[in-house]
Amino acid sequence: MTNRKYHLFAANISLSLLLLIASGLVHASGEIIRIGVLSHRGDAVTHQMWGSTANYLSYALHPKKFEVIPLDFDEVEPAVKDAAIDFLLVNSGIYVNLEVRYRISRIVTLDNGTQERPLNVFGGVIFTRADRSDINRLADIRGHSLIAVDETSLGGFQMAWGEMKKAQLSPYEDFTELAFGGTHDKVVMAVKQGEFDIGTVRTNILERMADKGDIELKDFKIINPYQNGFTYLHSTHLYPEWPFSKLQHTSNQLARQVAVALLNMQASRPAGNFHYAGWTVPLDYQDVHELFRNLQLPPYDPQHRFTLLDAIERYWRWLLMALTFLMMMAVMSTWVSRLNRQLKKSNLYLEHQHDLVLDSVCDGIYGVDLEGNCTFVNRSMKSITGWQAEDLIGYNQHQILHHTHVDGTPHKPDECPVYLTFQSNEPRFVEDDLFWKKDGSGFPVEYSSTPMQDHKGETVGSVVVFRDISERKKAEEEARRHQTELAHMARLNTMGEMASGIAHELNQPLTAIATNAYASIQMLESGNISNEKLADIMEKIGHQAERSGEIIRQLRQFVRKEQPQRCPLDLNELIEEVLMLLRPEVRKAGVTVQRNLDRSIKKVMAQRIQIEQVILNLVKNAIEAMVNSDVETRRLAITTGMGGSHSVIVSVEDSGPGISSEMRDGLFDPFITSKKKGLGLGLSISLGIIEAHQGNLYLDSSSGEGAIFRFALPLDHEEATHE
Repeated sequence: MTNRKYHLFAANISLSLLLLIASGLVHASGEIIRIGVLSHRGDAVTHQMWGSTANYLSYALHPKKFEVIPLDFDEVEPAVKDAAIDFLLVNSGIYVNLEVRYRISRIVTLDNGTQERPLNVFGGVIFTRADRSDINRLADIRGHSLIAVDETSLGGFQMAWGEMKKAQLSPYEDFTELAFGGTHDKVVMAVKQGEFDIGTVRTNILERMADKGDIELKDFKIINPYQNGFTYLHSTHLYPEWPFSKLQHTSNQLARQVAVALLNMQASRPAGNFHYAGWTVPLDYQDVHELFRNLQLPPYDPQHRFTLLDAIERYWRWLLMALTFLMMMAVMSTWVSRLNRQLKKSNLYLEHQHDLVLDSVCDGIYGVDLEGNCTFVNRSMKSITGWQAEDLIGYNQHQILHHTHVDGTPHKPDECPVYLTFQSNEPRFVEDDLFWKKDGSGFPVEYSSTPMQDHKGETVGSVVVFRDISERKKAEEEARRHQTELAHMARLNTMGEMASGIAHELNQPLTAIATNAYASIQMLESGNISNEKLADIMEKIGHQAERSGEIIRQLRQFVRKEQPQRCPLDLNELIEEVLMLLRPEVRKAGVTVQRNLDRSIKKVMAQRIQIEQVILNLVKNAIEAMVNSDVETRRLAITTGMGGSHSVIVSVEDSGPGISSEMRDGLFDPFITSKKKGLGLGLSISLGIIEAHQGNLYLDSSSGEGAIFRFALPLDHEEATHE
């Protein structure tokens, strides 16, 4: 039997050595298990005392890795509440509180002391300096200063508090000062150095500090000592040692593995590697519960019934404040009631003012809800359309006002800008549309449609503000007619200026016709002519007649009043026709014309005569600018090309002196000219023509060495669609 025990002990020694060697070789890839430990003597001491236990568990439950998380007294509960740890090692007092509140459960209990003398209970020590002859018994501590570890420290405060309560003492009322040092060592040193009269720590703290040489036991006196054969000095009843407990989220399987490993640790490790004897099965912590009930500590706070007198006695200040508040609320309610009556009157007044404001506006205004029904109208709306409020409010506004386009085609509701406004929550402005009156007649309008929102900021409809633009349409038509007449006058004036050159241009073919005709007559009379030669002469006469007719046709077309309709035009052809009219003037001025015409450009939708007039004005201005300057080279370049996919651009560039900065600002204003005999209408009329065609005319550059004028016209709709 002795040999068997010897071999078992030898095997245990060998296994323990292997555990210690492998404790630092846990793979980093293993699961990390966190053990929260109450750091009652500081984090460094906590790691020193419990690090070997974590290493042992890491090896025993490989590949899991256990690490120690030191926790101050005030860090324990948050760590449990937030599940920041998996296991917990704290004093028995903190444990019983967390057991009730967070349902943690103990799996083993600590055996403190040494392997030869294991201890699974501990107590508290109340002590003072040995030279304090005035403090010998528990009753002598009243009226002195006391330092403890922490309010939640079982051995460092609560056990001593229980003994004091038995002696009818209160640490909160019977001491001149009560302080907490945070760690046991600080409490001992504070009493040793005379900073406090009395201190309390858990058992074995004084002995350990004496073994380390920090203190000498003979310097201290134990108050209320117990003589019951316990190994360490103590002044209180003994309670179960610290439990090793698992949190609620920790699996039972892992807890069972840890418990088995800890229970086997005592027999499987060499002596002296740990500061404690080992672990035992979990003890009964009822004594701790009884202590907390006696001290009325959580989770056993006082729960006695309050009478009305108790409530008044304890909370009379709050009751007074509540009564004052109720009186203030009564006054406020009366005041709010008066305000409500005034607000109702103000609301009625504002509604009346709102109606007056709406009715004072000359534009028509009406509201539309999300169903498309009219919600309100103003006076101008009724006078403009002839519809009355009862005809509109509650009825679909689109079917009444907005149902048909100008050309008679139906206006689809899903295309109505008023509906689109509250659907997309974006305001819209329509420049030209048609509304219908009660008598069935339509009238042109411009209108804005704005989203209408409630007090929550949600869109509940639209507000439409419209204006009858019939008079403006007439004025615009009159302005267009006036511009047409003005353009016609300008063309006649231009033809007057070009008359001598055109007359010379006509005189040449007419002279050639007359000469060839007389020559034919003479040859016929002499009878000395062949039919072939006579045919050649007649062909020359016909060619010259066609040339004269083309010039006259161009003149007649240019000076006539243009027709309002527009048609697809090839700008290259128009440029060639204008250059034909200006041929005498170009030749006389000695100008070289350079045509850079892109034959692939698309047709534009325009009025032929008006665009010819623009080209002629720009070319004629360029020629005159070069004639009136001292430039040596007179070059005129006309260029066409596509401006993207929706327009054609025409450029007229000359080599003249350019345009001065003084003239540039008012270049397109009427009656502004640099010519001695000019009217200053050419560029102004040209700009009006191009803008009426939804195009753009502008001076591109003028650096002092010529000027470049460009204009862009949109493509014919069919061309643009094809493009």
